[in-house]
Amino acid sequence: MTIVPESAIAELISAEAAFDAVEATFGAMARGDAYNFPVIREAIGHADALYGFKSGFDRAGLHLGLKSGGYWPGNDAKGLTNHQSTVFLFDADTGRARAVVGGNLLTALRTAAASAVSIRHLARRDAKVLGMIGAGHQSAFQMRAAAAQRDFEKVIGWNFHPEMLSRLEETAAELGLPFEGVELDQLGAEADVIITITSSFAPTLLDAHVRPGTHLACMGTDTVGKQEVEAAILARATVFTDEVAQSVTLGEAQHAVKAGLIDEADVQKIGDVINGDHPGRTTDEEITLFDGTGVGLQDLAVAAAAVEIAIERGIATEVAF
Repeated sequence: MTIVPESAIAELISAEAAFDAVEATFGAMARGDAYNFPVIREAIGHADALYGFKSGFDRAGLHLGLKSGGYWPGNDAKGLTNHQSTVFLFDADTGRARAVVGGNLLTALRTAAASAVSIRHLARRDAKVLGMIGAGHQSAFQMRAAAAQRDFEKVIGWNFHPEMLSRLEETAAELGLPFEGVELDQLGAEADVIITITSSFAPTLLDAHVRPGTHLACMGTDTVGKQEVEAAILARATVFTDEVAQSVTLGEAQHAVKAGLIDEADVQKIGDVINGDHPGRTTDEEITLFDGTGVGLQDLAVAAAAVEIAIERGIATEVAF
């Protein structure tokens, strides 16, 4: 069995490699070549932690396995990231354990890759202003991945805690882009692409904030009750997602469906756009929204790529198991 520790991931997987793996996974899901198993996510009654499993099987890539982990809110005080995860891969032909891979950085990379895939396929080609809502750890990954998809000229941002906007400013400077902290109404008025990456349980971005032609990538809602944007936005938008079943039950679309503003049939698979089976954006005035709920197959694909590169470079640890 191959072991690829967390410490090795940064030198193995680039944002571009994560993008390619996630894009291929979404395409395989839409073709019916890959499917996710039901998600398990529970409060464990200790350390205020949420713990769970995401798993699935991709027949095209022969990726079989699961990601195990969750959220420990007290980890920051211990010098650890709050999100902790590990990916386990199995041989699809025999069921034998194939690899154990550190999943923390992989999760950040695959989440950013998912929004980047949506931007590449759905945002207007002339998009110039990137809007960021949320300035937590994941926001820097999101901005870097988004910046590779369009020729943005400026980044604007908003956060519940304005003092954290320095992360966005520093990341924008790293990319050679000017940054400005703004209020939400200005963000909606100026941004051509908006990424929301918060843990909010109440809508932050309102319908009145969003102008025609905007592409939104809503990446923070992955649990029943969470909500980043007003449900009315989804009623005006063409809605795409990674996994329709998750979108309407625990993703951003859950609220619009519950309110009767859209039906499950109104939520499209991003993989259909990738495969050429859906036109995606059809006009410059159309609002497009990607509901990124996060699926286990993303983790498996990126982890498998890490294992392959680690073996090629001779830095993987092999153990008898």
